[in-house]
Amino acid sequence: MDIDLSPDDLAFQKAVETFLDDNAYKPGTDYFAWRLDWFAKAREKGGWDVPKWPTAFGGPGWSPTQHYIWQRATATRQTPMDLPFGPVMLAPMLMQYGTPEQQERFLPDIRARRVNWCQGYSEPGAGSDLANLKTRAELSADGSHYVVNGTKIWTTAAHMADWIFCLTRTSDTGRKQEGITFLLFPMKQAGVEVKPIITLGGAHTVNMVHITDVKVPVENRVGEEGKGWAVAKGLLQHERTGIAGISNSLVALERLKKRAASVTRPNGTLLDDPGFRTKIAELEIDLMATEYTELRSLAAASSGAAPGPESSILKLKGTDIQQRLQKLTMQAGGLFSAAWGGGKVGPSFAREGMSGYLSSRAYTIYGGASEVQKDVIAKNVLGIARSETRMNKRGDK
Repeated sequence: MDIDLSPDDLAFQKAVETFLDDNAYKPGTDYFAWRLDWFAKAREKGGWDVPKWPTAFGGPGWSPTQHYIWQRATATRQTPMDLPFGPVMLAPMLMQYGTPEQQERFLPDIRARRVNWCQGYSEPGAGSDLANLKTRAELSADGSHYVVNGTKIWTTAAHMADWIFCLTRTSDTGRKQEGITFLLFPMKQAGVEVKPIITLGGAHTVNMVHITDVKVPVENRVGEEGKGWAVAKGLLQHERTGIAGISNSLVALERLKKRAASVTRPNGTLLDDPGFRTKIAELEIDLMATEYTELRSLAAASSGAAPGPESSILKLKGTDIQQRLQKLTMQAGGLFSAAWGGGKVGPSFAREGMSGYLSSRAYTIYGGASEVQKDVIAKNVLGIARSETRMNKRGDK
């Protein structure tokens, strides 16, 4: 794989940097007006507002290298807040499984960022074992709608969302993965209750969602009834690729080096410490290897392939790297990081470092726990078949 930038790629890089610099947020202006204007101008560039969408749906049709350039450039510059649930996760599933009517109804609002979405997957008792979900969708006698009852948990941005894409159970027969149906319905209606969950880092990003007797028209079902597991898996592969956050980690690593260099010691700085430098070097090597894996994934996507098991590799390694970055940042703050809940003392990044470290504990859980990713890699990359008699062979009952 050739990663050297061609003259055309260098010209594209310059165009991207110019666009981002010219349309950067100016302090004092209306943020939300700037946000919508930014996406409108990105759309005028030929699909830059939806970089991962195919050209058939208005995307830019970028090469893997162009995607790489875009990710690196946007990681180092301020871009508008953009929740991934609509443009990055749901939209590809509507393109693949949705009806033309659903595509016409939902995709324009997703692209214009007029509607925020959240993901109704995990439940109490159905997290990593997602197929164990219990939220029930009963089809009405006349076949016109479903009635949904159940509870979802760890629902990111549910308190901000207008709509939810939700996994429901419509049948208990066969394997657990069978009988799951993928539904879309509004959040702001009677029967939907959102309760906040404050995370260890002190942030309100996730929620519990109680769903009681919510009516969902049949036309809001994506794919066939009982075939929602295929939609769910496809969406997770897009989610896991995004969670890896390689470009952001590259920027965070450089920031960590500068912070470590600012912490003085009697014999130099923290960055001069052999033990700390070794940890930085090991992290940088792992990050470089993961970056190449991401480039191979982008190359496959550019030829029309859907995200495959490499998304699990990216999620597994990418989140591990993010946690290590947060841990080293917290360690760089030293004893001052322990005072993150109080006044500002020590290095300016100490408070942020501890909060980030605490929040990062969830990175290897959401989007599919690391143990789940290892199972996917073992089966689909290494070709290791699961043995149904494994437990008995080792003497477990």
